[in-house]
Amino acid sequence: MTRDHDAPEREAQDDEQARRALADGGTDDAAAGADDVALDPWGSSTVTDYRKLFEEFGIGEFDDVLSQTPNPHHLMRRGVIFGHRDYEPVADALRAGEDAAVLSGFMPTGDPHIGHKLVFDEIIWHQEQGADAYALIADLEAHSARGMTWAEIDEHARDYLLSLLALGFDPEAGELYRQSDNRELQDLAFELGSKANFSEFQGIYGFDGETNVSHMQSVVTQMADILYPQLEEPKPTVIPVGPDQDPHVRFARDLAARMRFFGVTEAYASFELTDAERALVGAVYDARDQYADEPERPRCEEAGAWLAEADQPTLDELGVVVDDGVRESTVEKLENGGMEPLRPRVRFLDLNATDEAFEGLLEAIPGEKRRYDEHVDAFDLEGDEAEELARDVELDHGGYGFVPPSSVYHRFMTGLTGGKMSSSIPASHISLLDDPEEGYDKVRAATTGGRDTAEKQRELGGEADECPVYELYAYLLAGDDDEFAKEVYDECVNGERLCGGCKEQAAELMREFLEDHQAKRAEVEELLEDLDISLESPRRGVAPGDD
Repeated sequence: MTRDHDAPEREAQDDEQARRALADGGTDDAAAGADDVALDPWGSSTVTDYRKLFEEFGIGEFDDVLSQTPNPHHLMRRGVIFGHRDYEPVADALRAGEDAAVLSGFMPTGDPHIGHKLVFDEIIWHQEQGADAYALIADLEAHSARGMTWAEIDEHARDYLLSLLALGFDPEAGELYRQSDNRELQDLAFELGSKANFSEFQGIYGFDGETNVSHMQSVVTQMADILYPQLEEPKPTVIPVGPDQDPHVRFARDLAARMRFFGVTEAYASFELTDAERALVGAVYDARDQYADEPERPRCEEAGAWLAEADQPTLDELGVVVDDGVRESTVEKLENGGMEPLRPRVRFLDLNATDEAFEGLLEAIPGEKRRYDEHVDAFDLEGDEAEELARDVELDHGGYGFVPPSSVYHRFMTGLTGGKMSSSIPASHISLLDDPEEGYDKVRAATTGGRDTAEKQRELGGEADECPVYELYAYLLAGDDDEFAKEVYDECVNGERLCGGCKEQAAELMREFLEDHQAKRAEVEELLEDLDISLESPRRGVAPGDD
């Protein structure tokens, strides 16, 4: 929830508690049993402790970029969008009115439900903030990974597209496509495939000798989806997904880097360093007054000798934590460098550059530079300037110049019957196609976070943090009204709101939402028919066997 600065301090603390509870995925007790977090793009497991994702997978807390995000969506404000990977470039571009893009896809294996609406809303919000918006039907994935027939895919694809349009996606300002119909996408996937190998599919996705080849091909197609918004020009691009899709994002970021003509790093001498060694050498360079005969021109061998003899308190003062192996390898490289001066510089590594592009880079680098067999060192450029120059040269010589894609992660909605919301369990979710009365009935029958009796509820308060019905308010039913969502939360945990009345109110709001949404779906049917996207696939074939 947003914090009300005019409210009493306790109210502000309650507000933060509600938002944090959503972001952390429940109480500490619920999270305590989550020893392992597995991210499986095709599995059905839930993420019990979202906080583990920050530590184990390097996902950042969205709180850290919330203040940089213009007009943040209520899913961001309430902690439903809890994490991100490198979202800052997207937020900066949106705030400055510069080019940015958003893309997400939908695997048409069943009816779109209110869990999918989270992603619909995220795409539409980014479009409203000025980003180029892309939404795709992942029909190749549905066929290869889930065994859906093309007739089934066609039926569900149409329903996803209608709901997306009904919720406000502007097709004139965005792009809709099917994987199977997009020739540019498939050409890009072919090129990306040349940078991937089977061992990565094994390590990332657990593929083995029984995995069908089409499934592996669909993964490369998804990598192409993620980079597709940058085909015309590089730009910050965000992929809104659940955390189970993070393996795809990480793999796409790796492939984007492998497609670049040049890599840009810091360097201090002519020899190569690993990332850990480079950080250590940078700290040793900063400490040059302690060992160099000429601090303005420290030598590699004297830096290596000093590092070899440095005690632990001295290393602690450097502000870098390294293991003994990194220290030993760094000392060896520095000593082998002899009398070569340590000089900070920017290094351009030749990754995939053509001869013409490499020569073009040499010509474009201003000031002092040195050419080696596989890299060029520049002494008068800063890191950001070097990145921009490398990308410009690449684009001038036919490269892609991809910007690493970003991502934001939202919590999974809890099923109305408890556990994960699942399309295969009708009672657990509300389809966007459900009859409004059926939606009303499902909410009325939902599990709650209430106490055993009304007396205990009034005495102890309800457990809104563990209540699927409260999630409906926070994710959907309260809309953009933070005060209403906070009111429901506070009344619940303070014992003022009983489950019967709360579910009745939620059920009525759900009925109204479904009535409104389905009326809008009917209004955009003609619009969908006029769009340049195939609603019936000409493909033939049986669904592949289980992997």
